[in-house]
Amino acid sequence: MANIIVTGAGSGIGRELCRYLLESGAHTVTGISRSRAVPAEIQAAVCAEGAVYHHYPMDITRYSDIRAFREWLVASHIVPDGLVNNAGMMLRRPFEEITPKEAEEVLQVNFLAPFMLIQDLLPLMPRGSHVVNITSMGGVNGSVKFSGLSIYSASKGALSVLTEVLAEELKERDIRVNALALGAVQTPMLEKTFPGYQAPVLPREMAKYTGDFVLTGHRFFNGKVLQVAVTTP
Repeated sequence: MANIIVTGAGSGIGRELCRYLLESGAHTVTGISRSRAVPAEIQAAVCAEGAVYHHYPMDITRYSDIRAFREWLVASHIVPDGLVNNAGMMLRRPFEEITPKEAEEVLQVNFLAPFMLIQDLLPLMPRGSHVVNITSMGGVNGSVKFSGLSIYSASKGALSVLTEVLAEELKERDIRVNALALGAVQTPMLEKTFPGYQAPVLPREMAKYTGDFVLTGHRFFNGKVLQVAVTTP
């Protein structure tokens, strides 16, 4: 993978993933987030490794932003061969209290944004490209479910199924599509949703695993939703 795009690059796993990819020899990493500021950790990696990092501020739920991003890639002569749909939104609330607006927002971030981004970037992606969707153990059939996470889990489950279908559709184009269903990671999103809970995995640790999978996983897997968790059965 030479030119990798990572959504949700402003914090948590996304920020650490960009840094790890830069340290691991990726030619160009483009981090997408709503924030315009480049995280200090990423800037340090760029200075140390001499790699190329582009920070692209945008709202992934707006199709106009996605279209503008595609035009920027073309104008910048960046041919994306890796895409990590990492950005996510978690809502913890009793099912009967979730408003239609809240449900729509979660689905926009966790499912429709990756859907639109993949669809818009596919014409630019060469053979051998790898799309990695970051889903959740909450969206895996048969796993333990947690009360209050109905719309979050459902949105991640939808992304997992999309992964399986796209892998089949894109076989002839030699574009691989996989998903990592993550367990609990000590990210700002988790801390906000479950105050006081201590996850067994740090963002930096999960970023290393994810980064290695982005770079090499397409050689061994296609259409797989791989469970990455030490606590969630």
